[in-house]
Amino acid sequence: MIQLRRHPRAAAALALVGLLTACGGATTNKDATAIIGALGTNGVPAKLGTVYDENTDPNKLLGRPNGYLSKAEFTDSRVNVDKAGSVEVFEDADGAEARAEYIQALGKTPMLAEYTYVKGNVVVRVDKDMAPSDAKAYEDALNEIVE
Repeated sequence: MIQLRRHPRAAAALALVGLLTACGGATTNKDATAIIGALGTNGVPAKLGTVYDENTDPNKLLGRPNGYLSKAEFTDSRVNVDKAGSVEVFEDADGAEARAEYIQALGKTPMLAEYTYVKGNVVVRVDKDMAPSDAKAYEDALNEIVE
């Protein structure tokens, strides 16, 4: 066993690991509208579509317990659908991860499949009709936005 009093660097390293583990990953203070704007400036042609409020949210999760803080849809000229995807912003990374797992479980049904990317407290959902390389560009952009 390491005697931490004799090894201050080891103690500092353990403390840092504990802090990083406790924070649950990266988060952002941006809402879904701002994330879509940032996606558009980070290499993907995302354009803001519908912005939801607690009355118009189709999932009835906005502002509710274990729900997201904001949600908006985006369009992308590379797919021929009304909405190319959506962004959901949660209070913390755990909420975003739980939502992504739920969406991915639903996606086992081919009709409900989609690309789902999570970074910190943000979930980006991209329509399955998007080419895989184009959808991957959303993940890359998300990784630039949420650090």
